[in-house]
Amino acid sequence: MTKVKICGLTREQDVRLCCESGVDFMGFIFHEPSPRNVDPKFAARAHCPTAAKVGVFVRQTPAQIREIMDRCNLDYAQLHGDQTPDDCREVGSGRVIKALWPERCGSPQALQQEIDRFAGACAYLLFDAGSSGGGHGKTIDFSYLQDIEIKQNWFLAGGLKPDNVELALQQNPTVLDINSGVESAPGIKDATKLRAALTRIADHKG
Repeated sequence: MTKVKICGLTREQDVRLCCESGVDFMGFIFHEPSPRNVDPKFAARAHCPTAAKVGVFVRQTPAQIREIMDRCNLDYAQLHGDQTPDDCREVGSGRVIKALWPERCGSPQALQQEIDRFAGACAYLLFDAGSSGGGHGKTIDFSYLQDIEIKQNWFLAGGLKPDNVELALQQNPTVLDINSGVESAPGIKDATKLRAALTRIADHKG
């Protein structure tokens, strides 16, 4: 059964909303250029007994990532930059979500090579839209995923919102990763949109 991650949380009320709504993963971004960047103290305070806490990292070293994970009691580190398999292993492969960008790879063959390169170096892969970064609202082109073999658990991100989560579920990801598609402004989650997305996901599962 597909799980749900809500990423880019910046407010305590949104953390509570996610927890009350049964979200499986909560994402906190540690990247200063992002409008959703948070102080580690905020992520450390955030608590939901039923949701795993994920830190999103772009440029930090493995040592810096591990330090923030410990300070914030994070369950996973989402490596959303140009990290290598060795970087993943240094953070701890069992607690790493590694982002890949199918569009950047340019072909199914090149994407498959990237998937195989990170096999065993991370707990999850994550496929995002565009050629770098995230949270930009661009929708992932699902056709990139048609001719590849994914042997491990994976997240699907990239412009997911109430109107397209059902199509995303047809790709059979382990986790849907939703961010800007349930916001009223960057970092400000919209309760109506979030509940609408979760309802459509639940209806599809049912």
